Amino acid sequence: MRVVPAEEIRRSVDYAEAIAAMREAVIAQSRGECDTPMPMHLDLASAGGGEVHIKSSHRRGGRRFALKVAGSYAKRPYGSIVLVSADSGETVAFFDDGGWLTDLRTAAVSAMVARELGREDRVLGILGTGVQARLQAELHRAVLPLTEIHVWGRSPDRAAACVREIGVRMPGVRVVAAPSPADVAAKALLIVTATASRAPLLSAGDVRPGTHVSAVGSDSPGKQELDPEILRRASLLLVDSLAQCARLGELQHAPDQKRAIEIGAFCASRGDWDRGGITVADFTGLGAEDLFIAEASAARLGLG
Repeated sequence: MRVVPAEEIRRSVDYAEAIAAMREAVIAQSRGECDTPMPMHLDLASAGGGEVHIKSSHRRGGRRFALKVAGSYAKRPYGSIVLVSADSGETVAFFDDGGWLTDLRTAAVSAMVARELGREDRVLGILGTGVQARLQAELHRAVLPLTEIHVWGRSPDRAAACVREIGVRMPGVRVVAAPSPADVAAKALLIVTATASRAPLLSAGDVRPGTHVSAVGSDSPGKQELDPEILRRASLLLVDSLAQCARLGELQHAPDQKRAIEIGAFCASRGDWDRGGITVADFTGLGAEDLFIAEASAARLGLG
């Protein structure tokens, strides 16, 4: 078994590869090529821990399957991905990534969707100030000609720190702190929500025609970042998994919406939609994405 430390993992996958791997992952998942069980969730707050997600996937015919554990702990985020031989059950590689591969694939798949939608935005809005906010900025810049980013967070101090760090990472891009989610929506037609909110941050009245919203924070029962009316008004409603989003994502709060399309199906055979309307992508995070990002890293590391 190869134990791969976080520093080596961060050097093993570039942004373009991550985005390409996520496109392949969602298409394979939508085509039924992957055995991907529903995620498991553990609440370890009473034990001094945090919220832990456990996900797995195997692509039929593939040599390995992945088992991912990622959690938000009081002290720091943590996670790991294990690649296991489908033939022998032996562990091939243990990615001690601290949750970075999960963060990377989450940002990569939302940036990929923006590209697939043909977005050409120069302004990006982000709700959230964590690691995901920073990666969303960088991954979207890899596919868009960004010149301006507006960031909102509940804590002004954390928002200011996030703005400073994104500004350092992305010279030439104007990065500013926004006073409210509504202000972000007033400034940007491309918005990423990346929080742990359990109540809507954006109302239907906040979101202008032509806006695309990528909602990545709602990934377990009870979480919510969007007014359900936003989903109902959307000219195109995308989900990473119909089953997962109905139970874990924004779709759990709008169960009447039966027109949702899986992102993989959209990528494989893109239909038409009202480009002047609102589009929404609901992300809950797929075990298939964990498998494909780990395999991309393994290939770069010479693990076959």
